[in-house]
Amino acid sequence: MAAPGRVEGGGSPGPTQEDFEDQTVSAFGEAFNNIAIHGYRAGPPGDVDIEIESDADGIIIRLMDTGCSFDPAAIDNPPIDDLPESGMGLFIIKSFMDEVDYCPGSPNVLRLVKRRDGSSCVAGDGSEGSSEQEHSDADFAEATGHRTSSFRMRSVSRLGAARAAGGIKIQ
Repeated sequence: MAAPGRVEGGGSPGPTQEDFEDQTVSAFGEAFNNIAIHGYRAGPPGDVDIEIESDADGIIIRLMDTGCSFDPAAIDNPPIDDLPESGMGLFIIKSFMDEVDYCPGSPNVLRLVKRRDGSSCVAGDGSEGSSEQEHSDADFAEATGHRTSSFRMRSVSRLGAARAAGGIKIQ
């Protein structure tokens, strides 16, 4: 079954701009919530580092955390007919994104890829270089239309959820 706004089969035009944005935001929100709720459940709140790369072909979002890792393959799809109130996050993420990769470790890395217009390539795979680049990021973005942003957000405990806005740090 195709995600809303996505056509199954070869040569599909891809999601509309509105669907692209809605699906990307929904998948990102589910991913962040899963890290905050499940990854840091057993200990104190922690940071979630976020890298976003985008260009005309699509977007790559990497969420990195030091919380508890998990095995996505061990998570069964929820019973869709029942529409459960919880347990839908990973299903939503996989349904809306074109690629979802998870690498447990320190840090755990969740990589979400969303393409526009059925393109086969977006941004980069993260191997373009490090922070010590010969050319500046601005030069690269101007030449390629590729943009990278990094953020650090702090997850909060359930008790601190009411104060969540005070727990976000953008660097």
